[in-house]
Formats: sequence, C-alpha cells, structure tokens
Amino acid sequence: MTTFTELGLAQPLLKALDAEGYVTPTPVQAQAIPYIIAGRDLLGIAQTGTGKTAAFALPILHRLLNDPKPVPKKGCRVLVLSPTRELASQIHQSFKTYGRFANLSSTVIFGGVSGMAQARTMARGVDILVATPGRLIDHLGEGAVSLRDVEVAVLDEADQMLDMGFILPIRRLIKAMSPVRQNLFFSATMPDAIGSLAGEILRDPALVRVAPVSTTAERVEQQLIYAEKAQKRDVLVSLLQLPSVERAIVFTRTKHGADRVVRHLDDAGVQSAAIHGNKSQGQRERALGGFRNGQLKVLVATDIAARGIDVDGISHVINFELPNVPETYVHRIGRTARAGASGLAISLCDSEERSYLRGIERLIRKRIFVIDPSTLPRPIMAPRRVEAATAEGPDRSAGRVITRPGGPSRPGRNADANATGAGPRHLHRQHGRGPGQGRPVGDAGGERHLSRSPRRARTDRSA
Repeated sequence: MTTFTELGLAQPLLKALDAEGYVTPTPVQAQAIPYIIAGRDLLGIAQTGTGKTAAFALPILHRLLNDPKPVPKKGCRVLVLSPTRELASQIHQSFKTYGRFANLSSTVIFGGVSGMAQARTMARGVDILVATPGRLIDHLGEGAVSLRDVEVAVLDEADQMLDMGFILPIRRLIKAMSPVRQNLFFSATMPDAIGSLAGEILRDPALVRVAPVSTTAERVEQQLIYAEKAQKRDVLVSLLQLPSVERAIVFTRTKHGADRVVRHLDDAGVQSAAIHGNKSQGQRERALGGFRNGQLKVLVATDIAARGIDVDGISHVINFELPNVPETYVHRIGRTARAGASGLAISLCDSEERSYLRGIERLIRKRIFVIDPSTLPRPIMAPRRVEAATAEGPDRSAGRVITRPGGPSRPGRNADANATGAGPRHLHRQHGRGPGQGRPVGDAGGERHLSRSPRRARTDRSA
C-alpha cells in the first residue's frame, strides 16, 4: 500500500500530514502526485470528495519548497482557479493546512467583498493565489495583478466553470500567463467543451481517472419519491424530521426556490439556512459555519453555491428539485458519503421532471429505487405562537394567536403525529412503475431503511 512518505513528498509536508492524521493517500492522490512532481501536465477526472485538492496542493507545495524564489510583485508562482467563493476559500485553507510548516505565502481572491485589501496583498506578491475568474479578471484589468510569472496553473471543477459561463474569462486569463508553465485540470465529469479546452491548453497530459463519468459515489444509497409540487414541501419536512437525518443538504434549482424552502422549514420548526449567489459573503460564511459546527441541521443550496462545501458527516442529500443537467446530479449526491462514510441521497420528482430523471438514470446506468411517500410519518408543524397580552386594556389580556409566516399551522396533523409516535421511521420499497408505483431493482422486496451511521476513514478526502 502506498504511503505519503513513499510518494517522496518534502519533510514539512509529511509533518503537516502527520499532524492531520493522514497516512494513506486516496487513489487520485496516489496516481496524480507522482505525475505532478515530475512536472507533467495533468487531466484528472475525479468526483468531489475523492481528495483531489490534496492531489494537486501537496505536489505544488513540494515544488515550491524544492525551488525557492522571490515572489513576483503583483504576481504569483501558482494560480488556482475555482468556480465559487466557497470552493476558493476551501482550497486556500487546504494549502494553508498542508503548508503550515513550509513558510510559503498564499491568498484568496473572490467577489462579494472589497477588492482593496486584495489589491494591497497582491502588490507584495504571493507564492500561491487561489481565485474565482470574475474577480481576478477585474484585478487584471485594473493592473493590480500580473500573471506573467505563473509557473503552475490549476483549473479545478472545470465542468462547473463551463456551466457558469467562465470559459471565455478562463481563456483570457490563460493568455495573460507565461507560456512556459505546468497545467493541471480537474473535473468531476468531462463534457465535450471541457475536453476541447483541455486539448487547447494541456501539453501531452497524463490522464488520471478514478471514476467513470457515469458513476456516482459508491457509498451513496439512492432513492426516489414521486411527489407533485404541492406535495413536495410536506414530504421534505417528513424526511428531515426522521431521526436518522443527522446533517442534510437540500438542493433547489433556483435562489428564490431555496429561500422558499427555508421559509417553509422554519414554519415546521426545522432550523435551516440558504446559501446562494444572492447572499452576502458574511451570510454565506455564517450559514456554512452553523452547518459545520452543528448549530444548523439543514443547509438549503443551489448547485453553484454548494461547490466548496467541504463538510464531513453529511448523512443525507435531498434533491427537492431534480437538476436539468444529469452531471449535476453526480455533483450533488457527492456531498454525502465523504471521508469513508456512507450516505443517502433522496430525490423528489414531479411530473414535469420525468425527463430529467430519465437523463440522470441514463448517465448513472441504473434505475433509482422508488419509495412510497405514504410510508413517511406525517410532518409535524411548529405550534402556533401566542402573543403576550398588551397593556391596552383588560379585554386584550387573553392574548391572541399569531400564525407563522407562510400560512396557518396544522394542529390536527401535529396531534395525530404525536398520538401515533410520528409514524414509521423507515421507507418501504414498492413494485411497479409510475407515481405511486415503485420500480423493482435488485431483489424482490423488503424494506428500505433511512438510518445511516457514517463511518470515518483515515484517508485525506478533502475536496
């Protein structure tokens, strides 16, 4: 079995890995690190959660340690491009963690915050710059950043860059770099446009593929519930109130949809927060912080904002709305079953989303188990609040009932659920096909339980 020591990494990096408790590299790390240390361009196909950040961060740090140079003013020796603020922050933190004993400088640049401090930092120059394309283009246009001295360029989550329309900005950034450099591309999937871009930029690249495009995380159990739009919110509440749900991410297709889901969950007494592009950086950081430290059980996210959520122990991913791009489904469910843990992905599908479902099943080359929503316990809605008596007179002393925003509560359901112990805590497989009809896959029956107990592994699977 390969160890980090056998990969030939510099001693300060081994010391940092030991401090983090990492001994054995993941498959993508074991395959990619030797190529990158050797100076090869690389194309890596790896899903989120496989440890691909360390797969490029460790050999890059190794290179900088073995070839010390003054940092270029307004420039950097290494540039890592990331599609989102969250992922950029996570990558930067990984470089700081692995390089804690390396005495190298790094910074991160993204939008949503003032660019003045970023420009001041870049005036001195850094060894490693992690950035989102949009804000970096701004600094480049203002003359605050120079890319002439870039020795290593990394494009992470290349397929997501394509989805977000960053291909032209990336080409502009590439043209601003020195032509003599090492290029590293990482992507969970490889659509034709990304393959074409890689062909333009990479020179005789090594190919590292740890999972085919059609595969999903091996430890993720996948289930499907047919529910029309009017049913989805109550089905979601029922799912999130199951005791097996320890920490969950709920995906929506739109920002406004994410906010609506949060309001409904609040009505049901389920604490949650939304993370999407309309949120300020402070709001996003508070939501992620609460989710990481356990104050929030549920994070509601759009696909773009979810990139860079590097949180272990996510027991459930729930697709409140199916993605219209099948590859996005792979990205979503990869949020769970990380760091060696198991996980459960549940998708809610209405009649308008059937075509999306067919595309997803073609991509993953399997049919997803269908679950009967009637086996779920009824959702327990939060009790109505009673406003304290005012000082306007004795006739107002009894107080008055205030319904929660978004509509009246449902005490009948609440009472029924409490009387019956909130119903069964598992879901049943169902046979057949169609909305009320499950599809047999594998065996011929039995029960599909939602309990999950994540198991940790001692390998480095940071995103």
